[in-house]
Amino acid sequence: MDRTATAAPANDGPLAETIFRSLLKQIYDGRLAAGALLNEAALAEEYQVSRGPVREAIRRLQGFQLVTREPYLRARVVQLTPEFVRQLYEVRMALEGMACNLAAQRMSDAELRKIGDELEEYRTRAASSKSGARVKEKVFDFHERIVRGCGNERIVDMLCGDMYHMLRIYRKRSGAAPERKGQPSQEHWQILRALQARDGMLAESLMRAHIGKASELLLNTHAGGDTLASH
Repeated sequence: MDRTATAAPANDGPLAETIFRSLLKQIYDGRLAAGALLNEAALAEEYQVSRGPVREAIRRLQGFQLVTREPYLRARVVQLTPEFVRQLYEVRMALEGMACNLAAQRMSDAELRKIGDELEEYRTRAASSKSGARVKEKVFDFHERIVRGCGNERIVDMLCGDMYHMLRIYRKRSGAAPERKGQPSQEHWQILRALQARDGMLAESLMRAHIGKASELLLNTHAGGDTLASH
């Protein structure tokens, strides 16, 4: 690991939170791959802390189902089966589809315009990145914005709570696949136009199709010999 990227800042909040965020980022970007061992002693030495904050950070990752720990065994980054991923995406398809339908009825024109502005800003940043310019890490999450705008707190809790971190890993992977190059962005724009037209049924249908393509890609990749849980 790159110690400069993972060392815990001395004054950056509770140590356990800092370590949790660092490990979470490494799971997101693939530096901690599926099945990777999380050795408390080694991590405590790396971050120059006692084992307590490391243990708490790992416990939080377990709470998000990103880390597993068998009795008397060390913690490892989760390895998910194709069946688990299929079920996860079926839940996502149903909930985000409904969120889109509700958002078409409940989000204000100003909120939808802002999402359009942010989509355009992200497109511009991505183009700059391809040309070699340095850009900030992506902070705009199209899916999260739609979910939070649906006006149903139960849907928000399910998709933006415990499931969020796990879904983000697989969304990143499916969106980065060569077969999908540029398509997720185009599909986002189509969904946004349906929302702006206040066509909830169309928005729901487009979101379901968008998520279905990502699910199909992940499962087909696994069938071709790759592993779902690796980056």
